[in-house]
Amino acid sequence: MAHQRSRRLRKKMRIDEFQEIGFLVNWAFPEGTPVEKIDETIDRFIDEVFETHGLSFEGGGYLQWDGLVCLQKIGKCTEEHRGIVSNWLEDKGMLNVKVSELMDINYYDE
Repeated sequence: MAHQRSRRLRKKMRIDEFQEIGFLVNWAFPEGTPVEKIDETIDRFIDEVFETHGLSFEGGGYLQWDGLVCLQKIGKCTEEHRGIVSNWLEDKGMLNVKVSELMDINYYDE
């Protein structure tokens, strides 16, 4: 039997129209990449991928990076977003690029 929940409760539980779908991403810079090149690449990644497509990234790294990608507002990432992130990283020569399946970012186990 389906539960009838108020809009306020659905928002608090982050379900239905308030569900947030995102994905995990991991990649590595080639060994010996200078810190200036890493900074430049990450700045371009932010400008060309995240700002352009309304995405947000929670994570970090140095040569090895990992994190969570979601929208800048409440909403659902798509397969297209996964492809944009993955393709950009691969096109820039990043190693071991891995993008997880889409998942509910509020209810996932690491």
